[in-house]
Amino acid sequence: MHMSQSTPSPVASPPPGRSPARGVVISTPIPGPNARTVIERDRRYLMTSTKTSPVVAASASGCWVTDVDGNRLLDFASGVGVLAAGHAHPDVVRAVREQVGRLSHFAGTDFYYENQTLLAERLAGLAPGSFEKKVFFTNSGAESVEAALKLVRYHRQRPIVVGLLGGFHGRTMGALTMTTSKPVQRARYAPFVGGGHHIPAPTCYRCPYRLEYPSCDLYCAKILKELYFHTSIPPEDVAAFVAEPVMGEGGYVVPPPKWHATLKGILDEEKIPLIDDEVQAGVGRTGKWFGIEHHGVVPEIVTMAKALGGGFPLGAVTFPTEYDFPVQGSHSNTFGGNVVAVAASLATLDVIEKERLLDNARVQGSYLLQRLGELARRHEEIGDVRGLGLMTATEFVRDRRTKEPAPEFRDRVVDEAVRRGLVLLGCGRSTIRYIPPLIVRREEIDEAVEILDAAISAAHARA
Repeated sequence: MHMSQSTPSPVASPPPGRSPARGVVISTPIPGPNARTVIERDRRYLMTSTKTSPVVAASASGCWVTDVDGNRLLDFASGVGVLAAGHAHPDVVRAVREQVGRLSHFAGTDFYYENQTLLAERLAGLAPGSFEKKVFFTNSGAESVEAALKLVRYHRQRPIVVGLLGGFHGRTMGALTMTTSKPVQRARYAPFVGGGHHIPAPTCYRCPYRLEYPSCDLYCAKILKELYFHTSIPPEDVAAFVAEPVMGEGGYVVPPPKWHATLKGILDEEKIPLIDDEVQAGVGRTGKWFGIEHHGVVPEIVTMAKALGGGFPLGAVTFPTEYDFPVQGSHSNTFGGNVVAVAASLATLDVIEKERLLDNARVQGSYLLQRLGELARRHEEIGDVRGLGLMTATEFVRDRRTKEPAPEFRDRVVDEAVRRGLVLLGCGRSTIRYIPPLIVRREEIDEAVEILDAAISAAHARA
């Protein structure tokens, strides 16, 4: 069993003011009768997208979700990593209620309101780098990536953007050019926006070069200069390189130490900017404001969304001031930086600071990795345990020696877990991600691991 972990931290007390764990309550099979009715109507009227589990939420608080049949479930998906402060945090709820009663929308790209300016100033200060920055607000991660791609193309006037095989940057056509985490995301959409190139990702558990760290000497980073710049990617034509600090949808892959620093050195030689995609890793998920901070690298551009909005649609891009468009109209939108979403964001950032949730993410993330490691020692189907902070995962395999992925087994585990009251999400080919709200407590992690243990055993029995 392979373990790629963050540096362990001593386990500390949870943030103050939290009530005791309420525990999972299963009143009906999941989905229950009310849930099945909703699911049937959903299938009739809503487009096929990415539904994962038959959970029909009615209300939620903290790390807990109550469905329409009265079942109470432990949420280790947090709205795909959106709810950093947990469901219905009173400070966020208060900020939203107060704001929507005063002003709910005023198109911040065409007019002005103060809280958008306050958030932009705050993000410019939080994003890595001491250089002067500006901010553009969006509604989602894909839209943030689209804006970043337009910024570098406009400013640099170069046609190529390079990314990683296995990276995920969104499903809109520009972002999709750089997304390569699953074939289904790209099937039947070609031709894509031109100029997208990819190199293999730094995946030590499944090294594409069949090498081992550290004797590999980070060949997976150096190959950009040693091979691609001399064959298919003229460096003078590259507008930017885009990468996630921890690969998200592609499998929660943590790059080896100094990979980002080595890559950034190569990019700096050619004066190529780095777009740091923090849509999943950012806003505290890894125990730092931005995942790239673990790697000691300062990117030129940072894209973010998900947790930034505190449960509301909000994304952002920070970039050097000199990258700003010289004329109005080159890029804009209608809802980016919506005044209510911004209020939720400011309140969420306040909660993260006030309740020391970055510390909690590091401490509880280390504990979660420890508990997942214990599961791996009991279950042969777990091939790898990895993560940073509360961005953690287990990869399931048919055989630890061959590392053959086990997607069907992974799906059975997710199904058995939700039947027992634990909400999970898959990623990659056969990986489960564990991304509870940053307020999660040790007791909730223990309950989740107990359920996961039973779910793996049940999935094994179904095999």
